[in-house]
Amino acid sequence: MEHLLKHFFFKTVGCLDFDASTAGSIKYEDYNRFIKILFLEAGAEVMVDFHEYTLEQDALFFIKDGQWYKFSGKGTLLYYNRDFYCVQIHDTEVACDGLLYNNVYDIPVVFLDEQSSHQARHLLQEIKNELTAEDSNMEEMVRIFLKQLIIRSTRMWKKAHELADNNVAQEVEFIRRFSQLVEAHYTTHHNVADYADMLNITPKALSKRISRHSPKSPNDIIKERIILEAKRLLIHTTLSVKEIGYKLGYEDPAYFVRLFTNQADTSPLLFRKKYVEGEKVQ
Repeated sequence: MEHLLKHFFFKTVGCLDFDASTAGSIKYEDYNRFIKILFLEAGAEVMVDFHEYTLEQDALFFIKDGQWYKFSGKGTLLYYNRDFYCVQIHDTEVACDGLLYNNVYDIPVVFLDEQSSHQARHLLQEIKNELTAEDSNMEEMVRIFLKQLIIRSTRMWKKAHELADNNVAQEVEFIRRFSQLVEAHYTTHHNVADYADMLNITPKALSKRISRHSPKSPNDIIKERIILEAKRLLIHTTLSVKEIGYKLGYEDPAYFVRLFTNQADTSPLLFRKKYVEGEKVQ
């Protein structure tokens, strides 16, 4: 298992190659605070926030800092912090919170055909080459190759979801903006009207625009984000159900339990119990 790591003051970037025999030894918590791009070869298995994938072709997964994941198989884990790479002013789609990391589909994966897999492997190899070089421009070269990887992947993602046409560019950006707002405010704002106000439109108009490109309503997206965080906290912390409810903005524990049960088809305590006992949870 080859591991390359570089620090530049507050900036960090690293690259970890693994195969089927070494993937199980990776400590996921060591990379929790980083933004990650995970390249996996066909045949691998991966779970990202309770969504499971068994790969019939090579793929790239885009995993946010703090997001829960695990995998098996052969591939490369590229990781970096926000100080190293976070374009937000002119290149919003390819930023740290860009389309690959925030979209109403909750799909963080780009499936690769033979040509695109070759391109991805090439860019990852270029990054590895730079990380082993002692050159004054090495940091910027790594950032350039990383941005190329994200740009190419964003184009493929948009094409796969029929969002590549320039005529829908504004709608894509609107969807991404809504996703970002939910990510930033889901613990304090639980209603569609709250987000409609932030976007300066009516709740009805918000629902109409989201429904053009998503089978989920804005309310579904908000509630699913809340429940996702609740599941993470149930599995990865020892907080009580009451404490988790408070953390997510619910003063009434009974209301929070009802909400979780309705959304997850199981109570919070039973969800935690199933996971502890090794049962598959979603």
